[in-house]
Amino acid sequence: MTVRIELPASLCSLAGAPREVRVSLDGPVTQRTLLDALEASYPALQGTIRDHGSKRRRPFVRFFACGTDLSHRSLDEVLPLAVVEGREVFMVVGAIAGG
Repeated sequence: MTVRIELPASLCSLAGAPREVRVSLDGPVTQRTLLDALEASYPALQGTIRDHGSKRRRPFVRFFACGTDLSHRSLDEVLPLAVVEGREVFMVVGAIAGG
């Protein structure tokens, strides 16, 4: 299956990647398998979206798909069918904080 991932401009610049990246996956499509494939294709992204050691999402990074915030869901939960089939994009969004 080919899954579409939309990256924020800052990560595109860092990795030399287009705004929308496509990765091919076999088996269940989860946040973990999708991010593993993304980091394998763009090694410069390792440690930017997920912590190097724990592989957990970094605090100021969010994941969205099909109008839903997936950031706090299990990394091993299968993604929505529309994402798996490539009809919807999995978005990696850089959050901003401050006052």
